[in-house]
Amino acid sequence: MNILPRHVSSRRAAEILHRVFDPVAAGLAFRLWDGTVVPLGHGAPVCTAVVHHPETFVRLMRAPTPLNFAEAYVEGAIDIEGDLFSAMKVADAMEEIRLSLGDRLRLFVALWRD
Repeated sequence: MNILPRHVSSRRAAEILHRVFDPVAAGLAFRLWDGTVVPLGHGAPVCTAVVHHPETFVRLMRAPTPLNFAEAYVEGAIDIEGDLFSAMKVADAMEEIRLSLGDRLRLFVALWRD
């Protein structure tokens, strides 16, 4: 049984991305399935993660770890634009993101609201 939504609006996705990734020191961006670009972090984006489908976004936000992003990249569910070495530095910074249980619950609820 899948208890996660299969779709999320790009507006809601942008809000969730800010909650999760704004603490990352490096600049990065996401381009969502409808072309919406969401700049995050601090400074000009060194890379852009291109998310092709809302279902992929939901899956990644369920556990926003570098491993999950790497798996999605290998599967072709996301693309990375920009310097791959800079993107790897961003992935290292993502390792420092720690979501509390409360943050995870708020994220889960935010995925359902639209």
